[in-house]
Amino acid sequence: QVQLVESGGGLVQAGGSLRLSCAASGRTFNNYIMGWFRQAPGKERDFVAAISWSRPSKYYADSVKGRFTIARDNAKNTMYLQMNSLKPEDTAVYYCAADRSSVVHGDPTAYDYWGQGTQVTVSS
Repeated sequence: QVQLVESGGGLVQAGGSLRLSCAASGRTFNNYIMGWFRQAPGKERDFVAAISWSRPSKYYADSVKGRFTIARDNAKNTMYLQMNSLKPEDTAVYYCAADRSSVVHGDPTAYDYWGQGTQVTVSS
């Protein structure tokens, strides 16, 4: 059974940093891309960043370019999202997801597996 478990969320002041983790288990993710999405109250789930599992290909939403960095540790089956220079508009529940695709992309409807989410709150 595939499981994705996020951690690392919390409350931070604007300009601060957080690092999210997504621990994957239940199968080998060598042929999957992994992504981060976020959803604020009353809004749709938005793409944040994605990374290929076996090749260093990354893709970011324009709103987080230069501030967020996605990475993965294959040996630990874990993906990370380093978030710097956080803004109040980054406040949302952050989800990790996995998709059996060879091309990184930001379409949430194509992702097969999802974590339960972790709350990130940025105060002004």
